[in-house]
Amino acid sequence: MKKGDIVLIPFPFTDLTGIKTRPAVILIAEVADVTVSFITTQVKWQEQFDLLLEPTKKNGLKKTSLIRLSKLATIDTDLLIGRLGSIDTKQIEKLNLNLKSLLQLE
Repeated sequence: MKKGDIVLIPFPFTDLTGIKTRPAVILIAEVADVTVSFITTQVKWQEQFDLLLEPTKKNGLKKTSLIRLSKLATIDTDLLIGRLGSIDTKQIEKLNLNLKSLLQLE
């Protein structure tokens, strides 16, 4: 797995009351764990730094979706359920710029 891959993972609820299997994009891939941002079809939730994705064969998504950059988690690689696809180079560049702004690294 590498940065930009879209994977299925058990993603924790923000209040930690449970988990839901959902797609996520890998931001950082290490041997033991990955840091991901969750993906949702709830485009009405779009915030300033989120990325809108249209479904393609390459990304494996079935509906228009958002990468929610403010919703991050680091999980053990053993929890990855599978790979759906990946985002393209231009989307990774936009993701990097948005993360930099979101985390106030400018």
